Amino acid sequence: QVQLMESGGGSVQSGGSLRLSCAASAYTRGKFYMGYFRQAPGKMREGVAAIDSDGSPTYAASVKGRFSISQDNAKNMIYLQMDNLRPEDTAMYYCAATQRLLHTSEGFVPDGTHYWGQGTQVTVSS
Repeated sequence: QVQLMESGGGSVQSGGSLRLSCAASAYTRGKFYMGYFRQAPGKMREGVAAIDSDGSPTYAASVKGRFSISQDNAKNMIYLQMDNLRPEDTAMYYCAATQRLLHTSEGFVPDGTHYWGQGTQVTVSS
């Protein structure tokens, strides 16, 4: 069982920045991909960014060049730096630990055993 605790959401204006953090209760390196997914009202949850144990990132096309995911294995934490935020980035952001990533035509989703954090709201106003 892995428990995930997010922090760092909030409200910003378009073009602003936020940094999300996620702390895992257990050592995840070598066992799980860590990442962020988001869900806007009336929409499906979608992958935003994920990172594997070696530090290789995966990004949704919509955030490439604007978001950056990183990890601190010693602290069991990941971070999502979000720059040049847009109103369409408004959503509830969920930290996740997942055995695998399944890549689809629309991005990526968790695959296998996976855990979710409680979510943190990001609101971007125009």
